[in-house]
Amino acid sequence: MKPKSYLKELILLRNDPSRIPEMREDAEAGDRDAQYALGLVYAEGRGIKEDPAQALYWLSLAVEQGDRDADLLRKILLGRMTNDEIDAAQRLWRGPRLRLIDI
Repeated sequence: MKPKSYLKELILLRNDPSRIPEMREDAEAGDRDAQYALGLVYAEGRGIKEDPAQALYWLSLAVEQGDRDADLLRKILLGRMTNDEIDAAQRLWRGPRLRLIDI
């Protein structure tokens, strides 16, 4: 099975938000590219309501897996966020987190 190419298809999400649930499912399963893409979708409001706290959460998961682009976007996002948005992101981070396992 060919891996999904979320990074190449991000532009499509502006017109097809129906793809977001599949992306979220893959991000929850630990797909680093899906985590980065979902973070970007939430950061820019592509097909869904903009949510900086969710964006920071998904980008941080991608960063934990070594995604340098996610780290850069996360730093940019942090510079734009209000204190309330950062507090919301910290609550998400402290809540139940995804645990990546090897099968």
